[in-house]
Amino acid sequence: MNLKKMFGPGLLTILGFHGQIFAQAPATTVAEFTAGQSAEGKTAYDRACFQCHGRYLDDGQFAPPLRGAAFGQKWNGQPVDQLFTYISTKMPPDAPGSLNARAYAAITAYILQSNGLPPGVRELPSTAAALAALRIPGAGDRRGGAGGGLTPGVPLPNSPAPNTLLDRITPVTDALLAKPPAGEWLTWRRTYDAQGYSPLKQIDRNNVKNLRLAWSWSLPPGPNTATPLVHDGVMFVQGYGDIVEALDAATGDLLWHFQRPLPEGARPAVKKDIAIYGNKLYAATSDVHLLALDVKTGKLIWDKTLGDPKTGMQLTGGPLLAKGKVMIGTGGQQPGGNFIIALDAETGIEAWRFRTIPLPNEPGGNSWNGLPTDKRSGASSWVAGSYDPDLNLAYFGVAQTYDTGPLRIASKEPGITNDALYTDSTLAINPDTGKLVWHFQHVRNDQFDYDWVFERTLVKLPVNGQTKTLSVTAGKIAIYDAVEADTGKYAFSVDLGLQNVITAIDPKTGAKTFNPALIPGDGEAKIVCPHAGGARSWIPSAYNPETKTLYSPLVESCMDLTPVPKGERGFLTTGVRPSLRPRLDSDGNYGRVQATNLETRKTTWIARQRAPETSGILATAGGLIFSGSIDRWFSARNDSTGAELWRARLNDVPGSAPISFAVNGKQYIALTVGNGSAHAVTWPSLTPEIQNPPGRGGTLWVFELP
Repeated sequence: MNLKKMFGPGLLTILGFHGQIFAQAPATTVAEFTAGQSAEGKTAYDRACFQCHGRYLDDGQFAPPLRGAAFGQKWNGQPVDQLFTYISTKMPPDAPGSLNARAYAAITAYILQSNGLPPGVRELPSTAAALAALRIPGAGDRRGGAGGGLTPGVPLPNSPAPNTLLDRITPVTDALLAKPPAGEWLTWRRTYDAQGYSPLKQIDRNNVKNLRLAWSWSLPPGPNTATPLVHDGVMFVQGYGDIVEALDAATGDLLWHFQRPLPEGARPAVKKDIAIYGNKLYAATSDVHLLALDVKTGKLIWDKTLGDPKTGMQLTGGPLLAKGKVMIGTGGQQPGGNFIIALDAETGIEAWRFRTIPLPNEPGGNSWNGLPTDKRSGASSWVAGSYDPDLNLAYFGVAQTYDTGPLRIASKEPGITNDALYTDSTLAINPDTGKLVWHFQHVRNDQFDYDWVFERTLVKLPVNGQTKTLSVTAGKIAIYDAVEADTGKYAFSVDLGLQNVITAIDPKTGAKTFNPALIPGDGEAKIVCPHAGGARSWIPSAYNPETKTLYSPLVESCMDLTPVPKGERGFLTTGVRPSLRPRLDSDGNYGRVQATNLETRKTTWIARQRAPETSGILATAGGLIFSGSIDRWFSARNDSTGAELWRARLNDVPGSAPISFAVNGKQYIALTVGNGSAHAVTWPSLTPEIQNPPGRGGTLWVFELP
């Protein structure tokens, strides 16, 4: 059978792409697939593709034909991986990459059979690497596209000069990360100390009212919580579904796009941030891989597996880069607990792995009530760490365990406790060796899901007459602990007033006393504050080092902890199920931004509103803070008073942390949105009148002055 005349201009130019995707050695083996695989592909095609390409693959009104001469002119003789890679990363246009790899391979098989290639006895592989050795029969390499494609042989007028930003991008060094230029945003919270503060002040209290949209960029629909990075005028952003993109930060023009198709059985996971170091961009995937991409091209440099997603392990926090190491924590409730893992930034070779739950024979291993290793779980580290270059210490937070039942009552065995290290702790780790230098446990034996995994903000403050670097962090109960960054010695705590479970804090050690009447598991219902969603959660605070003020995004709430029927596990293994309720003294306002002077440890101001806060906070030298809420409003406030000075309505719920950057002397404000994050799904029942789009429209918004 001669397929030479059957293939034509294809699918690629549906989004304006012309020409080859890849340059590679010719594939020599003709593609093969089974009849069952093609039938499976037809089912998937009918669900996801026919609306644009037509029921018969060549009768679509909105997309080019996928069968016949028009398709074959593009694809004759090409390696199958080119077709597979394109459709698996670009299609369907409203949810690219949303199918699994097997479904995309089956659709590819269906397209090939529809163009006359008969089924065989072997299935078409579902990885690009294996498909690179297979080819589509025939030959041809012409352009095509939607609306019939470009007429062969017709020249195009002169195009604009290509964007050369990526050619000029420079390597990111340790020194640059330690002291980034004012206009750059190089880490999750801009700087190693996780302050979330920009020294830019072109946008200030006087002119912020004039902010307008500079540009926007659509991201895959779904929860988008990732914070963009900006370096040398290039913005890098991660989207739902394991995509990473590079954009011109001043114009929003796409510079490159990368997507890693999800393997069969994997689902997209929410991720919070990416990292840049040297000439590489680092991103975690939904199936527990860590990737290094070339910052100039988006091409994959290395891909390392860090764990087994079938156990429930996840990588929802982003990497921390320092001293040639890429460090990242894992999350999940798999037996044995979680890890903080360091890889060589250049090669991806694992350098060390630290257990967040010690083995029974290790220091702290006696703190799990005598449980064997396989009965210990939790202690996730799902927020990116901080780093102090002077002390050469990396700081990571650790979360709680949901398996609270076996820990509720302390063992009477000598030398055994139920503190459950290193849950709800700050860990200070030497990045060179992976050795634990010190730890501080903020609460012992957390029975409420009030974890303390969030950002560790490093600040310089006077302590007993000496200026000290302190690690400052809060758990969901919105109590901030400050400990000395070099030793972990307790300094002080600040309670923001939204909890009812802690009755006392030891002024010397920071040890906290829980109200015993509120501890769940005794068969009685409890009303505790806040809700397990947190008065504070992972959406980060910001700190202005000039005024020593910390700005916290908060939600006022409580929860009923109700015993579950006998035989049911419940939310926690103490046998309780939470439900959301307003505070007993609530006036119907749930969102709250609170400013706290850490030097005086006093509240400066509180701004309250009905809509719960859902974004992190950005502080700037222009006397402003920026944050967003569940009603899709993005606001700027006077950082001295909390007065709102500007607001803009977004297309969906903001769920990331805003950033500020500058290009060619002009300051911008940016953030990503996309409904579905933990905050966006926890709080809506408090405000039933607030209705948001059901489509989860992921978007990157960028604002500027006129």
